[in-house]
Amino acid sequence: MRTPSDQMSLATRSFPVELAGLGVVAVLGLIGYLLFPDDLAFLTRLISLTLLVLSLDLVTGYCGVATLGQAALFGVSAYVVGNACLAGITNPIVLLVIGLVSGTFTGLVSGALITRFRGLPQLVLSIAFGQLIAALCNKLSAWTGGSDGLSGISPAPVLGLFSFDMYSRTAYVFSVVVLAVVLTVLLRFVRSPFGLLCRGIRDDDLRARALGVSVYPRLVAMYGVSGAVAGIGGALMAITTGVVGLDSVGFERSAETLVMLVLGGAGHLWGALVGAVIFQIFEHIVSATNPFHWMTLVGLLLVLIVVFAPKGLVHGVAVAWSRLRSRGEQA
Repeated sequence: MRTPSDQMSLATRSFPVELAGLGVVAVLGLIGYLLFPDDLAFLTRLISLTLLVLSLDLVTGYCGVATLGQAALFGVSAYVVGNACLAGITNPIVLLVIGLVSGTFTGLVSGALITRFRGLPQLVLSIAFGQLIAALCNKLSAWTGGSDGLSGISPAPVLGLFSFDMYSRTAYVFSVVVLAVVLTVLLRFVRSPFGLLCRGIRDDDLRARALGVSVYPRLVAMYGVSGAVAGIGGALMAITTGVVGLDSVGFERSAETLVMLVLGGAGHLWGALVGAVIFQIFEHIVSATNPFHWMTLVGLLLVLIVVFAPKGLVHGVAVAWSRLRSRGEQA
């Protein structure tokens, strides 16, 4: 059993990790703002989807839950926030809280269903849940706008001072701050006893059950946390773009999110962050350069990553770096 001094020492050692996350996001955000002032709208959208990838990593990378319905948590929150804004709740921070709550609720509901099973039934249930949400969003046009989507979302200035402008400057800075806060909290969360226990369940759920761990409630709880992160991403998308469409809840969004996670490396928040950023920037550049064959180039990239770095880019770079260090020490 750890003594209070041991726990304080552990917290002290772990602090630089969260500080590093805050610093990395701040530096990358500053670079994006200074070097790409004409692409801030794209970068703002990139941040929203990065939060979705981080949420998927919590259930797939840290718990081993196979899902292709994560976009449902993202899209439902975006629609809820959009309707809340149209109803008169325009404070951006309050809207983020609404997105967090709606995402958490949707995550708990979907998690209670999906995590009852393992393997292929689990994957099929996640797809079915996502398709059900997408169908409801299409049919309930009074609240979602149907195939036309929800538009006219106009949040109030941030802190009453910074208005959302057509150049996305305020939206971008606001998004960077939200991402920095969320990543900092998650870096601490995944290293908490609950996060480590979820890793143990992922590695060997039978052994966890043999040790007396209640696996199902913990998986549902992690789904709720995942939904909260996805909900913040959906709320951010609705706030910064002013529109919400069916693409927010579609199967393509879930599949694309999984691809980003595999690209960076599941089970590592840094992998989710790197995979989301690299994939979206690569997709943006290639689609603009070659609008007819860009999907072929994206597919080629994914094939190369899976062949040469099957555990993701972050893991591949870490392995390569450790080998170089060992060779340097031997020399």
